Formats: sequence, structure tokens, C-alpha cells
Amino acid sequence: MTALIRSLSSASGAELPANTPVLDGPAISSSMANAPGVASVSFRNKTPTEIEGPVKISRVSDFFADGQATGFITFEQNSPSGGRCAIQLDLDSGPDILSFISPDVTDYLSTLMAPISTGEVLTKAEYLDLVASVYRRPLANEISRATIRVSLDFPGPVRSVKGGTFSGRRAEFEIPLLDILVLETPLLYEVIWR
Repeated sequence: MTALIRSLSSASGAELPANTPVLDGPAISSSMANAPGVASVSFRNKTPTEIEGPVKISRVSDFFADGQATGFITFEQNSPSGGRCAIQLDLDSGPDILSFISPDVTDYLSTLMAPISTGEVLTKAEYLDLVASVYRRPLANEISRATIRVSLDFPGPVRSVKGGTFSGRRAEFEIPLLDILVLETPLLYEVIWR
């Protein structure tokens, strides 16, 4: 909780030592390492507000097991003819997503009053005004500018992607953080591979 408060203070414009992370890559890695099917995860802080690193899922069936990803992830492996993966994010599935990814991320988003965590229906503008009123405008501005970049490698060559781009076996997505936090409009991402 102390680290979270320091992070929010830093993001809201308070004076803290340089390089104080707003997002703590190693802490999020440690928390996500316990998710079902995850073989390894290693995030590092690229900047105080940006983390990067790989997440390797070795037991896809465990990662997508019933009760873990029900309602927002569909994964179909039709070897040798390929497969399909679809991810649908909305306010109903938001808490499910957070429940199996990382307790640290869930706590962080709850503190930020993010609708993906609270289930509250807000527009993006209403959410940014709420964050600005509680944590000051610099944090709201940072949230409005932030994006999440995701690269996923699939078992075969990707044939099509909805919501992103692809090359070879890799699909890439660049998603505005605000879209995920608020889910004003449901998001759908789909990859089909051979």
C-alpha cells in the first residue's frame, strides 16, 4: 500500500525522487507469476510510467480453464488446421479479467476508481474528471495519453486480426489505456491462425 500511495503521489504531481515508478514492473511480474498456466513473466520498468517484458503461457488449457476466463476469452486450437483466439472486454467481464491476472493490478485499478474494477458506468470524460478531482490533473493526463502495446505469438502463421496488425506468427495490438479502464464501448480483439 505504501508503494501504491507513493506511485499515485508521483503521478499526481507531488515531488518525489526521480525514477520513482508509477507502475512497478517487478511487483506486477511477481503477482502475475501465480496466474494459472503462466510459465514465466518478467516485466521491467522502461520508464517510471512504462513497463515492458514477456509473459510466457505454457499451459494454454490451464490459462483458459473454465472459471478463469469464462465470458471474455475464447481459444480454439484446431490442429493441424489452425485456431482462433478472441478477447472481448466489457464492464461485465472486467472483474473476471482482473481476478485472475494480478491482485496488485486489481488493487491499483480499484484505487484509481477505474470502471473495469468498480463496474461503474462512466464516460471517458467523466472518468478523467473524477481522477483529476481526486489525484490532480497530471495523473488524468497521463492516463489519457497511455497505451498498452501487446505482442502475441501463436502456434501457426496468423491469417487475420481484428483490432490489430500481424506478421508471421505474431499479432500486435496498441490499445489506449483509457479504453480499457473505462470500457465505455466493449472491445473485441480476434486472431485467426493456420
